[in-house]
Amino acid sequence: MTPTTTPTTSRPAPPSGPPGSPGGPAVRVRGLVKRYGAKRAVDGLDLDLATGEIVAVLGPNGAGKTTTVEILEGFRARDAGEVRVLGEDPARAGRAWRARLGVVAQDSHDQAELTVAESVRSTARYYPAPRDPDEVIASVGLAGKAGARVRSLSGGQRRRLDVALGVVGGPELLFLDEPTTGFDPQARRTFWDLVLRLRDTGTTILLTTHDLAEAAHLADRVAVVRDGRVVATGTPETLGGPGARTPLVTWTADGVQHAERTDTPTALAAHLMATVAGADGEVVDLCITRPSLEDVYLGLVTNGADA
Repeated sequence: MTPTTTPTTSRPAPPSGPPGSPGGPAVRVRGLVKRYGAKRAVDGLDLDLATGEIVAVLGPNGAGKTTTVEILEGFRARDAGEVRVLGEDPARAGRAWRARLGVVAQDSHDQAELTVAESVRSTARYYPAPRDPDEVIASVGLAGKAGARVRSLSGGQRRRLDVALGVVGGPELLFLDEPTTGFDPQARRTFWDLVLRLRDTGTTILLTTHDLAEAAHLADRVAVVRDGRVVATGTPETLGGPGARTPLVTWTADGVQHAERTDTPTALAAHLMATVAGADGEVVDLCITRPSLEDVYLGLVTNGADA
């Protein structure tokens, strides 16, 4: 018998209040629509981010995630819907609003001949109240590389630099697009720790990722996007509703494989031990599994069942 469980994590409750107010939602989207010709890349999407939380947006390629994020960042116009980001409409917001955002895109366009320190300091000058560049460099683990040219950095070090450039302006809201693509396991864990520290200091973070382990580790809430809409939201532990995590018991009896979902897997295993166990006291191929976040996610994006 090989039971598997999903660990639970204590996560803060989302704050509430008017958009843009202290403790209010950082992002509010209702009925968002974006068309490209006859195709609706975003088709009536609703989304909320509470101030000070991390929300991971998951979905297959072509689901509308990137288009949605670019609209929230003010880089792409929408065709319909209501959007408020830090209390303002991105389509009309000005420079002061943009200075409150941080963006870490999937593809960076850094100046390779600058040093790390020069790159961060030059970016800081664009903001009215930036963080101390040296402190930011240290916070992303690049203090020892401050004098190194950007072109000499490893892929993981460049990604840390991307984050430094995204947070040096002191953003209230940080967008992270596939932030750990290409990271080795140690660099990924270090980066996760950095993201959680940013959240703990009050930064709201919207994370798009295909890494389900990353979403489970970092996110206070998860939103699954399919066909241009959010089809499910919840914490990594509750996404899909209670039935989505019902344990599955499988076993073999008389050469036939059996499977049953039950909220009382231990009781079922005890019953099987008493009724179908062999002379050695074992039930053939007995296994208890609990669906993971990946299992729930795949069910939501492939089975077409909203939750």
